[in-house]
Amino acid sequence: MRAIRTKLMAVLASVALGTAVLAGCSSGDGSSSAAAGASSTSSAAAASVDGSLKAAAVLADNQDVHAEDGDTDADASEAVEIELNGDSASAEGDGVGVDGATVTITAAGTYRLSGGLDDGQVVVKAPDAKVTLILDGVEISNSEGAAIDIADADEAVVVLADGSENSLADTDSYAEDAEANAALYSAADLTIGGGGSLTVKGNGNDGIASGDGLVIQGGTLTVDAADDGIRGKDYLVVNGGTVAVTAGGDGLKADDTEDADRGYVAVSGGTVKVTAEGDGVDAATDVVVTGGKVNVAAQASDDSSPHGLKSGVITVLEGGTVDVDASADALHSDSAVHLAGATVTAAAGDDGVHAEGDLVISDGTLRITTSNEGLEGKDILVSGGSTTVTSRDDGVNASGGETSSSDQGGQGGFGGGGGGESVGDYTAKVTGGTLVLNADGDGFDSNGTAEITGGTVVVNGPETNGNGALDVNGSFTVSGGTLLAAGSAGMVVAPDSESGQGWLSATLDSSVPSGTTLHVVDADGKVVATYVTSKTVQNVVFSSAAIKSGQEYRVYAGGSSSGESTGGLAEKTGEPGSAEAIATVTAGEAPEGGFGGGPGGGRG
Repeated sequence: MRAIRTKLMAVLASVALGTAVLAGCSSGDGSSSAAAGASSTSSAAAASVDGSLKAAAVLADNQDVHAEDGDTDADASEAVEIELNGDSASAEGDGVGVDGATVTITAAGTYRLSGGLDDGQVVVKAPDAKVTLILDGVEISNSEGAAIDIADADEAVVVLADGSENSLADTDSYAEDAEANAALYSAADLTIGGGGSLTVKGNGNDGIASGDGLVIQGGTLTVDAADDGIRGKDYLVVNGGTVAVTAGGDGLKADDTEDADRGYVAVSGGTVKVTAEGDGVDAATDVVVTGGKVNVAAQASDDSSPHGLKSGVITVLEGGTVDVDASADALHSDSAVHLAGATVTAAAGDDGVHAEGDLVISDGTLRITTSNEGLEGKDILVSGGSTTVTSRDDGVNASGGETSSSDQGGQGGFGGGGGGESVGDYTAKVTGGTLVLNADGDGFDSNGTAEITGGTVVVNGPETNGNGALDVNGSFTVSGGTLLAAGSAGMVVAPDSESGQGWLSATLDSSVPSGTTLHVVDADGKVVATYVTSKTVQNVVFSSAAIKSGQEYRVYAGGSSSGESTGGLAEKTGEPGSAEAIATVTAGEAPEGGFGGGPGGGRG
């Protein structure tokens, strides 16, 4: 994947440059064409990333983490003692120089710091050396720069002594070309751990930053930063501890855009809580979560629209718990997103999950509590897991910036999607798992093709006639699984007549209100499905192994429903009792007077 990643990053960089150039041009046909070309190229690059990649494969393709087991198990008895005394310091041992309130460490080894500096700094200048700093009741503030500046070393380790409370605060402004621009800054690979706590106030820029990799193994970190909270250029990895970040910029960040195997953020354990006015978690390449708890609130105080978790290449959520509340997309990737086992709760001002390329759900639990569009990507695949979406617009939207008019739907009023609209190279597929959509716009929408071969799909669709529970521009086939889609009758779309599994589309005599129990009953009087509406509906599309093409079915309103349900679709069929028949249909035929394939999507 590394070659693909390199190509992708180069393409995205060129697109960004092209966009910047275009911004300075007057509008016109040339600019529009160039912008369209840039968009098309970016989409092609995004599509080259395989969204089904698991966490292990993604991490194996990235730069190895520098931290090793035992790095933070420092032996304080062998450490050089440094005592901070307000405006001065003293040291017992070699490798330390003191000049007023500035302490400079120049040799490899372990150093134990205690006390405070009212306006001073600890500097590490130990080329090619590994330096371990044990903070044991340290309080450092510096009005002129970083509180701790690891300016030159091969590797640095900061250990928070068990039970200790430590704090760092820096200047309120930095020069634009300042290299050390965080309260705790390291030019070298940095590891933080231990059983104590550290409070960091990044007054002038970032809270904690590394010019290489940054690994958090343990400890309790509380960071409040004017800009980014915690930043590792090559990577930022959280394996343990408790991390709380408040940031005026991004919360957690890895920003190496030049090396294809760097610029990633990974969480495998611990607890992370981020409150940011920028993106909650921002990775130039990958975001990977395999364990721990991640809680992100990305809410801007201005007109900007931060994302919750954002990646340049792929986001893989394979374990742990992730809760996101964002002004823009809760989960956003410039390429691919794979939900592969984590428990995710998302609230979004825009999309719940957005991928420019593949969006794959293979395992785990996803609950989108509020969104504009729930799931949006070029190619959407649900193969497992449990997904529930609440959206103000489309629940699922397979779409992108370009469509091709060479492939038309055009099946008119019988089955199929499209109805003459142009069909893009987009796909929405369900092969397993459970997908429940509560959409005010189109429910299950593809600007290309759609396919259901397994799993359970329940769509509680729109009440207004300008949208439909189903909306597919191209072919729409069902060959397995269970589909129940209920909504308005103004834009009815049903599966293709060539589908391998039977289906029916029933437009009711009149709309029925929320809370109505509907039963689908075959010609022998057997109930094959029971569904309780959550909105006012007038059309129901149903497909399962129990539906036989060409046979007659009736829809009854009333009777009873009991037991568990999936989005209103009962696991066990109920009893019609004295319910009233409100529609009679033949499986495989579009409803009389209905739109059938309908005018399709194309609204994005």
